[in-house]
Amino acid sequence: MLGILGLSIDVSQPTLILAQENKDAQHYQAELLNQRGQKQLDQGQPAEALKTWQQATKLYRELKDSEGVTGSLINESIALQTLGLYPRACTTLLKALKLDAWICATSLQSPVVSTEEALKATIRQVNPTSVSLLGLQNLGDVLCLMGKLNESKTVLQETLTLAQKNSSDQLSNIYLSLGNVEQSIYQQLRDKYSWIEEPLFREQIANIIPQNVQKSLESYQLIESTPNVSKSVKLQAQLNHLTLLISWEKWLRDEPSQGNSHAQVNQQIRALVNQIESNSSVFSQLSPELSIQAMLNFANNLSQIPGEQLKSLAIRYTKLALQMAESINNIRWLSYSFGTLGKLSTQAQQKQASFKKALQLAQSIWAWDIAYQWQQQLGYIYQKQGQTDLAIQNYDAAITNMTQVRDSFLSTNGDLQFSFQEEMEPTYRNYMRLLLASPSPDLKKVIQINEGLQIARLENFLRCGKLDLVALNQLQNLKNAPSVINIIDLEDTIEIIVQSPDGSLHHHSVDSKLVRFQVNHLLEALQGEKLIDINESAITDYSQKIYEHLITPIKTYIPSSGTLVFTLDKSFQSLPMALLYDGKHYLIEHYSIAETLGYRVRQPRVLHENQMIALIAGLSKISPSYTDKNAPKNMGNLPQSKQEVENVEKQTKSSVALLDEKFTLKRLKEELTQNNFPIVHITTHGQFSSDPLKTVLVAYDKLINIRDFDSLIRDKTENSQDAIELLVLSACETAKGNKQSAMGIAGIAAQAGARSTVATLWRVDANSTALLMQEFYKGLNNGLPKAEALRQAQLSLLSNPQYQKYYYWAPFLLVGSWL
Repeated sequence: MLGILGLSIDVSQPTLILAQENKDAQHYQAELLNQRGQKQLDQGQPAEALKTWQQATKLYRELKDSEGVTGSLINESIALQTLGLYPRACTTLLKALKLDAWICATSLQSPVVSTEEALKATIRQVNPTSVSLLGLQNLGDVLCLMGKLNESKTVLQETLTLAQKNSSDQLSNIYLSLGNVEQSIYQQLRDKYSWIEEPLFREQIANIIPQNVQKSLESYQLIESTPNVSKSVKLQAQLNHLTLLISWEKWLRDEPSQGNSHAQVNQQIRALVNQIESNSSVFSQLSPELSIQAMLNFANNLSQIPGEQLKSLAIRYTKLALQMAESINNIRWLSYSFGTLGKLSTQAQQKQASFKKALQLAQSIWAWDIAYQWQQQLGYIYQKQGQTDLAIQNYDAAITNMTQVRDSFLSTNGDLQFSFQEEMEPTYRNYMRLLLASPSPDLKKVIQINEGLQIARLENFLRCGKLDLVALNQLQNLKNAPSVINIIDLEDTIEIIVQSPDGSLHHHSVDSKLVRFQVNHLLEALQGEKLIDINESAITDYSQKIYEHLITPIKTYIPSSGTLVFTLDKSFQSLPMALLYDGKHYLIEHYSIAETLGYRVRQPRVLHENQMIALIAGLSKISPSYTDKNAPKNMGNLPQSKQEVENVEKQTKSSVALLDEKFTLKRLKEELTQNNFPIVHITTHGQFSSDPLKTVLVAYDKLINIRDFDSLIRDKTENSQDAIELLVLSACETAKGNKQSAMGIAGIAAQAGARSTVATLWRVDANSTALLMQEFYKGLNNGLPKAEALRQAQLSLLSNPQYQKYYYWAPFLLVGSWL
């Protein structure tokens, strides 16, 4: 027995040695693959680098080298980030770190505790080796790229704590990532500030912005003042610091309330530029791709600072980046380099040539995320040169590519958006101006471009995915086609395009100066706290002038009665079109009226008698939700809500009523998901704002905002045809200063999957509302289309001496299907 054992040991010994040698060879091969992948990435070949690192990961798995697998997976995620495949990069990092998949979910499903607490608990379980800390830092970076800024910040702060406890040499990299995410939060706030209209809400954001700037600056300054930090990290911190200061200085300059504080920031900008330029040799010490990126970053920053000397310096750095991109034949960076040269060129011919070259390069690798930028620029150049066909061609292609890129963003995360007003909106509006300047404009195309703009604005406002809506000219099986009136605001002019019931299109243009004054003053009056006391003639003076400029010129193209569907742009969205006055009659006296956003609706359907089944929710008294920071101001009791709930119950075939304590978010969700209610009627305080977080309905326990509506019935509407046919939002109002209130109404409707929505633009008298709702449901029970039922209800108030004033009947708005 001993002899056999001894023999087996002797025989197996050479095999063990061979196995070890083979293992060493595999390790060596894996290391070579890692190096090759890094070289490919540096040369602008991320797809090739990804394949190489995947081979390395496979080898490490065969070797059962867990740290090698982790490091290789981190490399894979970096390649995926470079390719713009952020969700895949995120899930790859989770595999490397052995973390739960919910962290990368495109729509975070809240764990048992809050997302922040769940993230903290998860990260604290990670063994803080140098490789895992690198993975966590990368996780923070990719969450930032996905638009998950709060999650990114939480991950990075926890990673920093782990690194500090373990005296990691990666602290500077983590501080850099933290500075970057704080800068992204600041930029998101700035975008929100530019979008929001209400003075009170703008002021609230303006008070938060400096805090984020300061946090970001502190992270960058800490890196810059720390000795022994790598030159690469220090340069990136300085460049990102400079980007932040330039943006911050511009914001301070544009804000009158900030005084002369921008001058001090301007001095800091100049000092930082000198500091970067005095150490310019660092650029050439970076890897080729990082060097190109850093030089173009610096050039773009320099181009935004006044001074010919700095502009010349920007051109020099761009040309250096171009040379390096050529040396490694990196097509993406070549395109960016030529595009940056185009922006910096002062001569039109050079500008045009650079953008054409940049576009050609982007198209050669199907990089539509770059191509649209140069198409925008070329469209603008050709438009100025009077080369209309070329301008149209480039604007059209830019919008197509922008939409394609934006759609891929939205499918990843609704929070990840273009800076809409700066990047997208001007291109749409320039394109429409160009088309309408033609002696015989393509009105169908203009409507299509405006439709794309308005839907993109709504999706941007909601920060949601793609909306399932149908263009009005694609609607089928309509017995009586409405007249569709598009009102498009192109700043200098207001364009009115009418689609008559026979499908023919007609166009009228108005100088905006003739209309804007009247619109602004009418909105100011309608959103004032003393609206009920304003003299009728003061309102009709404004509304009559608006009627004369917008409706009178197109009267010959629309029938004398029937349905008008308005597609309204910008400030016109808060106007109750029913209130427009011809000197004798209001528009509502001749027409039933509906509004759409972007010429699109859900397929209209008539509400049948067997669909008069309602979920009715109401709040009649002060509740815990009143204390929420986003709750509308000056809310009191709504005792009449109880009566309204009872009245609607009587008017419907069957119903479920949730009053006061029963009207909770949880109960509302249970009813909507478990049962089919064609009608949902909510009578409570509510507010429509240009800020989606402040576009809310007040339930007993908490506020319900637009995003809550999305989650309330998403599963039900995605998996069945049980859409809400009619959503009624009673007792709500428009936040003061908001000119886009219909955006909030349409937003709630879109997120709730509602075909038609009735809402109020200001808080109305409870008794008159009860009468109107009674007449409205009576009309629906008699088979009237929704818009006509609402019209008859409004006319019933108009004919009632007690309620004939505009204050009582005019704020009711129907958005969506008029049938």
